[in-house]
Amino acid sequence: MFRRSLYFLGALLVSASMWIWVQAIAIPHQQVEAADRGAPRGNLSDLYPRWLGARELLLHHRDPYSTEITREIQTGYYGRPLDPTRPNDPKDQQAFAYPIYVVFLLAPTVSFPFTIVHRVVFWLFAALTALTVPLWLRTLGWRLSKTAVAILILLTLSCLPAIQGLKLQQLSVLVAALIAVAMYAISRAHYVIAGVLLALATIKPQLVFLLSLWLCIWIVGNLRVRRRLLVSFGSSMLILVLAGEFLQPGWISEFRRAMQDYYQYTGGGRSVLDVVLSPVWGRITSTFLIGVLLFVGWRNRRVGESSRLFQWSTCFVLATTLLVIPTFALYNQLLLLPGVMMAVRAILKLWQKSRFSRFFCCVATLSISWPFLSATCLVIALALLPRTTVQKAWGLPFYPSFAIPITIYALLLVSRNVMADNDRQQEKEMRWSRRCP
Repeated sequence: MFRRSLYFLGALLVSASMWIWVQAIAIPHQQVEAADRGAPRGNLSDLYPRWLGARELLLHHRDPYSTEITREIQTGYYGRPLDPTRPNDPKDQQAFAYPIYVVFLLAPTVSFPFTIVHRVVFWLFAALTALTVPLWLRTLGWRLSKTAVAILILLTLSCLPAIQGLKLQQLSVLVAALIAVAMYAISRAHYVIAGVLLALATIKPQLVFLLSLWLCIWIVGNLRVRRRLLVSFGSSMLILVLAGEFLQPGWISEFRRAMQDYYQYTGGGRSVLDVVLSPVWGRITSTFLIGVLLFVGWRNRRVGESSRLFQWSTCFVLATTLLVIPTFALYNQLLLLPGVMMAVRAILKLWQKSRFSRFFCCVATLSISWPFLSATCLVIALALLPRTTVQKAWGLPFYPSFAIPITIYALLLVSRNVMADNDRQQEKEMRWSRRCP
């Protein structure tokens, strides 16, 4: 009991340090830097462009993809419209670059002032992020004590992806929660509910494309039973697309143009692998990893939704997604949460497996713990050293940002045989129990 309390206090300390680092060190540094460069700072809520577009469409029947709405979004987001003649102005135009049916999710908020929506959504997203922890634990079949679950919730809410997602009110937080609930529903064979939730999660299509592809392959493995998931997902997508077409005719072509413009003005279209390797080798490696994913997914198409291999495949798909999608954003790493859980659960077997797996265990542990440790050190230093000295090292917690998705992917890759062995052992035990009178 004493040891559990000590672990909880330690988690509480590093979690509080992360938030203090954000409020007392990171944000002040960004404010000073923006003032020095003359860059605008408004509400800086990634929800605002989507909310304003939804409000103007639903209440005033205006095209959210239009140039006029984009300038109004910039006024609220940055404090003024962007000026292309100012070299220090942000390049991100903050246009409405989402599928039109995102307005259905935001419809309950459009009649309220954004100041109220801003506060409510922050706490709603925090609650959803906390909820994903027990949901993923149940999906993975991992039973932990209440203290351990509380520690995981604390660490999840204070990790850099969650903090960035909550501060920016990024819809990736909502998508991560929808995916968590959908996979929990699949693990309980509630296929209709899962299909609806996965369709709603396509407001960020790049985050769910590979997951949807893997689930389609898995459905083929037992079409008679699992086709309800396909029918539910397909019909839900059809309803969303047609309802969006009713609200804004021709929205698909407008959305496609908005996405093309987004990648141009943000310099996007680069994945984690493009940055770490090079654009050419990054694309080659991404193609190879997708091929590996399809091969592994086809081999695992017959596994049951409660098997370790199905759980592993889901985590593997999400980790692959983080490596190959043509954008890098820290908040998207919330999708790595189940992969981290699976790696921690199998850490002892992975450590004993080989030197190669031990290496990735060490690198992954260092990468994940570094932001917490460095933020804690910076907060302590803030109490002992001049603020200007501490501000020089403000970015330390960001250093392993690119390493985390790569090392988690590698850990999952080397853990596949461990999961397969667990499934075979479980199957033997079930056969033995059936033979026993």
